[in-house]
Amino acid sequence: MHTIYQFVSGPLAWIAFILFAGGCIYRVAALLHTVYQKERFIFSYMSWRHSLNSIFHWIIPFASVNSRKHPVMTVVTFVFHISLILVPIFLLSHIVLWDEAWNITWPALPDGLADVMTVLVILSCVFFLARRIVLPEVKYVTSASDYVILAIVAAPFITGFYAYHQWPGYSFVMILHILAGEIMLIAIPFSRLRHMLFSVFTRAYMGSEFGGVRHARDW
Repeated sequence: MHTIYQFVSGPLAWIAFILFAGGCIYRVAALLHTVYQKERFIFSYMSWRHSLNSIFHWIIPFASVNSRKHPVMTVVTFVFHISLILVPIFLLSHIVLWDEAWNITWPALPDGLADVMTVLVILSCVFFLARRIVLPEVKYVTSASDYVILAIVAAPFITGFYAYHQWPGYSFVMILHILAGEIMLIAIPFSRLRHMLFSVFTRAYMGSEFGGVRHARDW
């Protein structure tokens, strides 16, 4: 068990980080290259003002019309994304690993708050799953890959919650937790999770097109 832990937390972790970083750089570079080569006209109406207006209204809860029309979805989505980002970065046990490996540290979330946020991520995934199963309009556009991606996102938090509370078999679950985190890292640039890389560009483009060309709001 110890040998397996050393492998997944050592060489395999490095592979995951390299694929994640390399994949992200490749995806962003490919997007910019495609725009520059084939759709350079986009730059003619890109606007900082319209871009920032769009980004601002879509990252603030209930600032857009669509978010106000679906309040439950809006609350769950914002809670999910905030917790999804903050917990892995500001979890004390993760910071300790960075400190041990690179002598780098930063403030951590209180353990109790991180625990609650982890549960919120898990419950949000259950909500998204139920939504894809129950709502006909969502079920119609759902494919098997959507369920796989949802599982990839939920797995690190489920296993991490289990291992943190040191329930029976937590040593084995800790290995699963590390593997789940590495799979998620690798999946980000190579699946639809890459929307986290492109969302800013998409909002900037939409805001500029609507504001500068159509003279309307995209929020």
